[in-house]
Amino acid sequence: MENKNFKAKVGLEIHQQLNVGRKLFCDCPIMEYDEAEHRILRYLRPTQSELGEVDPAVMFEFRKNKANIYIYNSRASCLVECDEEPPHPINMDAVKAAITVALALGSKIVEELHVMRKIVIDGSNTTGFQRTVLVALDGVLNADGIEVPVQTISVEEDAARLIEERDDAKVFSLDRLGVPLIEISLAPIEADPKTVEKVALALGRLLRLTGFAARGLGTIRQDINISIEGFPPCEVKGVQKLDLIPKVIEYEMMRQYHLYNIARLLKEKGLDSNSSVGEYVDVTNLFEETGSKVVRNALDNGKKVYGIRLIGFRGLFKMEPYPNVRLGLELAEMARAYGLGGIIHSDELPAYGISSEDVERVKAYLSVGESDAFILILANERDFDALSALRQRMLQFFEGPVPETRGPTGDGRTKYSRPRPGAARMYPETDIPLIRVSKELIEECRRFVPRPWNEVLKDYMQKYGLNEKLANQILDSAYLGLFERVCSTTRLSPTLVAVVLTEHLVNISREGLDISILDEKRLFELFQLLDSGQISKESVIDILRCMCKEGISASDCIRRLGLKPITEEELAKMVHDTVLSNRSLVESLRERSFGPLMGMLMEKVRGKADGGKVSRLLKEEIARLLQNT
Repeated sequence: MENKNFKAKVGLEIHQQLNVGRKLFCDCPIMEYDEAEHRILRYLRPTQSELGEVDPAVMFEFRKNKANIYIYNSRASCLVECDEEPPHPINMDAVKAAITVALALGSKIVEELHVMRKIVIDGSNTTGFQRTVLVALDGVLNADGIEVPVQTISVEEDAARLIEERDDAKVFSLDRLGVPLIEISLAPIEADPKTVEKVALALGRLLRLTGFAARGLGTIRQDINISIEGFPPCEVKGVQKLDLIPKVIEYEMMRQYHLYNIARLLKEKGLDSNSSVGEYVDVTNLFEETGSKVVRNALDNGKKVYGIRLIGFRGLFKMEPYPNVRLGLELAEMARAYGLGGIIHSDELPAYGISSEDVERVKAYLSVGESDAFILILANERDFDALSALRQRMLQFFEGPVPETRGPTGDGRTKYSRPRPGAARMYPETDIPLIRVSKELIEECRRFVPRPWNEVLKDYMQKYGLNEKLANQILDSAYLGLFERVCSTTRLSPTLVAVVLTEHLVNISREGLDISILDEKRLFELFQLLDSGQISKESVIDILRCMCKEGISASDCIRRLGLKPITEEELAKMVHDTVLSNRSLVESLRERSFGPLMGMLMEKVRGKADGGKVSRLLKEEIARLLQNT
């Protein structure tokens, strides 16, 4: 970042799927199942909390007026997920997992567990609320010498899986709804983005060491609360990849500092929100003869053009002090979240087919001065709530960063999702009695508290002969169980197995291949073929690529690639013939002829013979020829 004085407070909320056999409030197994047997259509509506208030995030979702379609299969869901049957007693294995983590963090276990309902009507739950249980308070996470206070530890049910979002409806699968999650909220800390990544890594490692954490992509996600200069935090929800955390934080710091500087600049100009931000004006008649296809298509679909004047804003919407940080982008993302196509601002005009003459007519109609700006929005008359929200956001440009919920993008930026939820959305669950936490239950859980990561790491290095880097990688990997299984059932080198499961898979993933098809069954077959000598270790990465591209087994890939292994006799003859045909090279370079000869041989046998075996035979053959000479 250009400004090294940037500071921010960052709070992490970790949501980790628990590997406890079944869902939180029924006996359904934890599995994804896309084959739909049944379909449900529902509309969810807002309601007041116990405080008599309606949460703003709830109203935001309600105003979208979308239907919710739920598909499910009886193998992965039941009437509880459909909200046609009361929840069953809570899964106590999930509770024990949370208590175990709380003990590891030195947290205070609550005396009674009360299931609460959190109002959620974005369609992600058929009930219109999410069930959550507070398990512990306080505690400390030690992350590489940094002590981070723990605020709360809870158990909650995961949301339904979004399959498709249409203009009029969302389609969800109920297979994931009700899957147990542990939520750990850490207190905000003032630290650089890389340090926050280390904190998330340390907490993830603790969860994995308990043995209760599920592994694999999508089983853990981080919500990141970021605030600067004492402003309220913005929450970025659903960061799944660890290496995205510092990128998201850096982008949010830059975005929020830009909003902070914009507010300061407006005040220095002597402007205030009430007099600078105008009201919406219908300017549709100014575009009756426009050559802009964007505007013309909108008008043909029954939309109107609304304009709004902003005094003193000229140049501010296109100002981009940091990459992808602009006021124009800020408003455009918000417009899309509210279901509008976007906005058009005067700093980017003429463009989109809107001519200079169109611009001048709008300026005259809205009384836009030389130092002013204007915004055009294509909307229906029923989009009043969206237009009001956008105008309110323009008024807030005078305040600096404002609290809101944002989502991460694949490259580490963030975009507007919805208003920040308030406190007015919790009330007690009426179908489940409270659970008293006994001393016996706590002592039972204490047996599962894991040893520190460094001790486990040292044991793995000694047991499997791994270096520290590989031991860390395999312990962090989703394939740890497969690694242990392969090492215990084959004669393969643990180092080779670890390299395949970490570095090889990462490399082909970076090539753009989808490695999700490489489940434990397919990979175990690959290692069995390698152990039996049917393939060489040099061919493994080519076979992995083939498995990802073609979606077939390792055995089928061997046939597809023509990787039938060379017998020991065939290989020995090939080495002998190569040395003999290059006798003059061997006699002139002697032992130094090994390099070029090895290159010749590997071109012929790569993927069909083990490189170590080729090396051994070649050295023996060179020595034999030199001795005879």
